[in-house]
Amino acid sequence: MKEILIYISNYFRYANKIVLITCTLQTAVLVFFNYNNGLEGCLTERLALAWPEFTGHYILFAVAFIMPYFSYWLIEKKNFFRNKPFTILLVVAPAIFALKTALKAELPFSVDIKWNQFWNQVYYWPALLLITTAILLLLWKFFDRDQGFYGLSVKNFKWKPYVLMLLIMIPLIAVASTQPDFLAMYPKLRSVMPLTNDLHLSRIHKLLFELSYGSDFFSIEIFFRGFLVLAFIKWAGKDAILPMACFYCTIHFGKPLEECISSYFGGIFLGIIVFNTKSIYGGLIVHLGIAWLMELGGYIHPLSP
Repeated sequence: MKEILIYISNYFRYANKIVLITCTLQTAVLVFFNYNNGLEGCLTERLALAWPEFTGHYILFAVAFIMPYFSYWLIEKKNFFRNKPFTILLVVAPAIFALKTALKAELPFSVDIKWNQFWNQVYYWPALLLITTAILLLLWKFFDRDQGFYGLSVKNFKWKPYVLMLLIMIPLIAVASTQPDFLAMYPKLRSVMPLTNDLHLSRIHKLLFELSYGSDFFSIEIFFRGFLVLAFIKWAGKDAILPMACFYCTIHFGKPLEECISSYFGGIFLGIIVFNTKSIYGGLIVHLGIAWLMELGGYIHPLSP
C-alpha cells in the first residue's frame, strides 16, 4: 500500500498543474453538458449522422481523448503529434471503443422473447471482449511488439494492496446501495433486463450473467489502462494518464452522476498504478471487485430480481 501511495504522490508532485486543471475543467464541461443537456443522446440520437451510435460516440470519445494532448502541446509545448504512429493510434483509439459501444448483434437463442434477451445479453459482453482484444492484438503486433501485450504481466505483481482497497470500499458501497439512483442502475441485470422477474432466474443463471458482466471489465481495463496508457507512454510518458482518464469518464455517461465524476479520478488513480507497475491486474482487481460489490449491494435490496 505504501508503494502505491508513493506512486500517487510522485505523479501529482511532478504533473503540470495547469494541464491537470485544464483537463479536469474539460471533463467537467463534458459532464455538465451531458447531464444537463443530454450531450451523448444528442450526438447518438438527434443528429442526422451516418451510423449515429458509432459516429456520435466517436465524436464524444475523440474530443475527450485528443483535447488533453492538445493541452500538453499548447501549455507545455510537447508536440506528440509529430510522431506518425502516435497520431494513428490517437485517431484509431476512440474508434475502437465507439465500435464496441455501437455493435449490436442479436442471435436466435430461444423462441421465448425474454429468454432470448437474457442469453443475448450473456453472450454480448464476452463477444465484445474477444473483438476488442483481437483488434488490440493486431495493433500490438504492428506498433508495440517490443513490450508485453498491454499490461498482461504478473511479474512483480502484488495483490494484497488491491484487496485492502476493496475492503476500504465496502462501507462506502453499502451506503451508496441505499440510494434510489444506485438501485435504478444496480444490479445490472435489472437495468438491462427489466422483465427478468418473469423468467424465474436460478442462481446459476444469475451467476452466468455476473460472469459475463465481469468480462466487460477485463476489456475495459486492457483497453483503457493497458492500451491507452502503455501503448502511448513511449511518446508521452506519464502524460498518457490524463487523456485516458478524460476518455474513461465519458463511457460512464448515463450512469449516476456521482459514479461518472468519480470515474475520472478513479481513471487517474488506476492509470498511475499501471504506469508504474506495467500490469493491469491491480486495476482489474479494484475495478471488477467494486463492480461486483455494487452488484451485491443491488441484489441485497428487496427490489432485486
